[in-house]
Formats: sequence, C-alpha cells, structure tokens
Amino acid sequence: MKFKIENMTCGGCARSVTATIKELDQNAVVNIDIESKWVEVDTNVPEQEVIEALNEDGFPPVNV
Repeated sequence: MKFKIENMTCGGCARSVTATIKELDQNAVVNIDIESKWVEVDTNVPEQEVIEALNEDGFPPVNV
C-alpha cells in the first residue's frame, strides 16, 4: 500500500510514522521518502487499520 502524508516534514515525523505502523505489525516493511512525503508499506494488516492508526497519531494519509 502507498500513502502520501502531507504533514510529514522531517526525520522525526518519519520515525513516528514508522513506529505507528510497526506497532500494528513488527514485520512490516516501511519505506519513506520525506521530500515527496510518500510512504510505502508492505504488511498483512488491512489498509483501513493502517489508515486509522496513522490518523490517530496525527499523520492522516492520502491513499493513492
């Protein structure tokens, strides 16, 4: 799954996003490009669960 997170502006934000996803699935593979604000996630967790967790942590994603 791939998301754009508009308010992810720094390495700290990227670490928070990664931590949020890893809380759902410790084996998730998370690739982040801070400049373009893209997050790619390889996980077995349903996409809606990932979106909800990111929303709760203040990083609402735009699904692409």
